[in-house]
Amino acid sequence: MVAASVADSRIYFHETDKELKILWHRFFRLEIFFVICLVLWFTIRMLFNLKEMPLKKIFIVCILIAAAGAGCSSRKESAKLVQGTPAYQLAKDLAAKLPSLDPDKNEVMISTNEFTITTGDIIQTFQDRLGTRAAQLKEINAQDLKNFMEQNAVQMGERKLLLAEAIKKKTSVTPDELNKALNGQYGQAGGEEKFLEILKTNGVTVESFKQAIQDDLLIQKYLEADIFKTIAATDAEIQKAYGEDKTASVRHILLLTQGKPDAGKAGIHKKMEDILAKVKSGEDFAALAKQYSEDPGSKDNGGLIPEEFGRGRMVKPFEDAAFSVPVGQISGIVETTYGFHILKVEGRKKETLPLDRVKTQLEEQIKQQKKVTAFESHLAKLKEKAKFSTVGFKT
Repeated sequence: MVAASVADSRIYFHETDKELKILWHRFFRLEIFFVICLVLWFTIRMLFNLKEMPLKKIFIVCILIAAAGAGCSSRKESAKLVQGTPAYQLAKDLAAKLPSLDPDKNEVMISTNEFTITTGDIIQTFQDRLGTRAAQLKEINAQDLKNFMEQNAVQMGERKLLLAEAIKKKTSVTPDELNKALNGQYGQAGGEEKFLEILKTNGVTVESFKQAIQDDLLIQKYLEADIFKTIAATDAEIQKAYGEDKTASVRHILLLTQGKPDAGKAGIHKKMEDILAKVKSGEDFAALAKQYSEDPGSKDNGGLIPEEFGRGRMVKPFEDAAFSVPVGQISGIVETTYGFHILKVEGRKKETLPLDRVKTQLEEQIKQQKKVTAFESHLAKLKEKAKFSTVGFKT
């Protein structure tokens, strides 16, 4: 699951005529649904080891992951995997690469004053919701598997906090709202019959998928009603935005910190300082990005984000650097909730259309920026209140 913050690691779907390209920029995608369903990035990329997939295949995976996202959200007690079950065996197999996943250890990955999330929670969830596809986790190398578990632990924890708040606020989803959302999913699959066949083929129950959709709707309605209800864009803000650069083209180097214990972040920052020193000494930025960056969506292209992006599409610290660092220059170390970045600004462009043609678009961009900031602030407060702590793997 869960929520977005880039705030987030986020995933970014870019639709072409024939396919959907998957780009991992969670901190670059602002729609709340994807803020709530970050699990998709690691799962799609790692389980299929692809950067591009046909639309139909991506849709199938999205269905499975959406169902998986609900697996941990309603369970207060952590799962203890039972010997002889598929999930237990899967954990044992994965433990050969990553000993901390041994089901007999059931290590805690997220600790709060309300719940914990363990390795067993995550593995059980994916076994239940992905069925036979869960076995493909065994094809992931140890480092990617570790990142996968850490990212999903954080996202599951954030989702549980948000869902709990939605319930406390007595947020509800009507049958009509749920049916409308389900019908939208059916339509993308080519009809209800085909949709249900996808679930059946992959061992996902209709009930679990409906629960996942309902939970997502609950969180979205809660955010809109309680966190975003007063957000608006003023005429002065729109005029100011019109005079600013419209888009930026950026390369970046990312070292991930999300999901990793706080104790390890100082070492990651030191590594980024060393990389920055190499950049400043004149080493080729693109070559360094290929060597060091942990953003699979851009590293193979020398850190170049695949598309120019406008304001309101990136997490704020990243956006601020992208639109303030002089073109051709290098930023310092920029921290987001996903990790540490170094940016190189390749170019920027201004709006060429008259204001009356783009006013509505600018208004929405400003509102989106404010929503992202409000969301991240709210989530941070929830995590602080719950004493949300990421526990690193012991082995």
